[in-house]
Amino acid sequence: MSWYFDFSIFITYLVIGLTLSFILLGLSFILSPKAPNKEKLSAYECGFEPFEDARIKFNIHYYIIAILFIVFDAEILFLFPWTVGFSLNFWYSYPLILFFLIILTLGFILE
Repeated sequence: MSWYFDFSIFITYLVIGLTLSFILLGLSFILSPKAPNKEKLSAYECGFEPFEDARIKFNIHYYIIAILFIVFDAEILFLFPWTVGFSLNFWYSYPLILFFLIILTLGFILE
């Protein structure tokens, strides 16, 4: 087996994946209903009407929720690799993750 064979498997996988993605995207665009109604045009989870001026004032609570989501999303992102390394070197990884969680908790309290 040569490097050409390994590369051709990657290209085949890439072509099949892209082809399937474009076919499914096209089918969803063609087959989806396109009749906007009052419910579809109403405000959704953001709390204000979508077709107003972009410079209107709204509650800062939406920003806080978004920042908290990013903080906890980053926490999960860094905790997954730690669980793998935890079993390999307990005395090194435990204080590091404890320090990370303390900084994260302080940021949460500040928020």
